[in-house]
Amino acid sequence: MIRVVVCGAGGRMGMEVARVLAEQSDIELVGGVERVDHPAVGTALGKGTIVSDLAQVLDKADVVVDFTVPAVTCAHAELCAQAGKPFLSGVTGLTEDQTAILKACSHGIPLLHAPNFSVGVAVLRRLVEQAAKALTREFDVEIVEVHHRRKKDAPSGTAKLLFEIVRQARAESSACFSRAGQNGQKPECQVGVSSVRTGDVVGEHTVIFGGPGERVELAHKAESRLAFASGVLAAVRFIKGRKPGLYSLDSILAG
Repeated sequence: MIRVVVCGAGGRMGMEVARVLAEQSDIELVGGVERVDHPAVGTALGKGTIVSDLAQVLDKADVVVDFTVPAVTCAHAELCAQAGKPFLSGVTGLTEDQTAILKACSHGIPLLHAPNFSVGVAVLRRLVEQAAKALTREFDVEIVEVHHRRKKDAPSGTAKLLFEIVRQARAESSACFSRAGQNGQKPECQVGVSSVRTGDVVGEHTVIFGGPGERVELAHKAESRLAFASGVLAAVRFIKGRKPGLYSLDSILAG
């Protein structure tokens, strides 16, 4: 049995993850964490309750799952590192310093950070890498991401990751995160990254390779947060018992 605590348990993603985890016969949801003023604090979750401090329930957990905000996920990662507890985070919008904190924590515990837990997105990343290498430089690249109006960071962590994949395949690539006015012709090797915020869109990512007389588009559309929760479920099962280190969703696909 894998005992799990979900941080950010009152949020949209946290609630879906908790729901899926609670349905598993090999996983026991032993509690959750939310900010101190959240109305969910004190309510039941799985075999436990939602509290305002991870330290209150950390000793009950085999794995901690975090969908909070950057500063909080770093604090939780450090707490897990001190306690020797495996840690999963799907938080996006981290600064370089915050990313460095997660990396430092991974020296002592298995830590898996993914800006997107969808297995479909993991496959999209591999396809984008193949396309970026196979298509000539005559095919320029654009990335478009669409999310709900309440999303706080832009571009999405997945869009940034997709750009990095293109950049690794084409080292001279540079990102343009916004365009306005008379900018002239698009510079060679520039990758446009566009963000759309509207309605309740769960998440869509499209990578466009435009060449002479043709266009290749690789896209992923999440129909519900179940796509991400299923990836979290796989990650929970994967990470328990692993050696300390920084893992990704690709680690799971690789077995």
